[in-house]
Amino acid sequence: MKTRLLTISMMMFSVILLTSCKDGKENQSVEINTPEEVRESQKKTADVADQDFIDGMTGKVWHNYLEIKMALTREDAKKAKDVAKSMADSFSSEREEMKSIAQQLTETDDIEKQRQLFADFTEKVGPMFEEALSKGTIYKKFCPMAFNNKGAYWYADVEEITNPYFGDKMLDCGTVEKTIKK
Repeated sequence: MKTRLLTISMMMFSVILLTSCKDGKENQSVEINTPEEVRESQKKTADVADQDFIDGMTGKVWHNYLEIKMALTREDAKKAKDVAKSMADSFSSEREEMKSIAQQLTETDDIEKQRQLFADFTEKVGPMFEEALSKGTIYKKFCPMAFNNKGAYWYADVEEITNPYFGDKMLDCGTVEKTIKK
């Protein structure tokens, strides 16, 4: 009885082993991305923030701000609108003007109007980001050609330029005007 049980167990083990290990190479793959593919994949994801702020509200607004910036860069008005809703909910009553601009962002599907509101929001929120930064680096950037050559600022968590005011038309247009480190 024991030998028969042992034989059956060995046969079952062999069957499982053979069916699960058909060809070890089948499950292995190596993907090599060209620099263009890497850049393209970075455009599709939000910047990863390495910054810390002295309060949670500013940190959440910063995260939402970066998401809106990336949505505008990709000309994704729906995403910008959705994230602006979350951002508007973050503000307390003492930041009513910023909350109002964020709310206006949720009310339009027009990407150009969203970009103008983003520029207006940047003017108001920039000093808050700069004062509340407790760790990391943020970059204040400027596009001289935005809004019929009037120019506009934006903040980012990386030094690389990805212009939210022109999207793919002029993705690299702009300069780092100020580096804020803590």
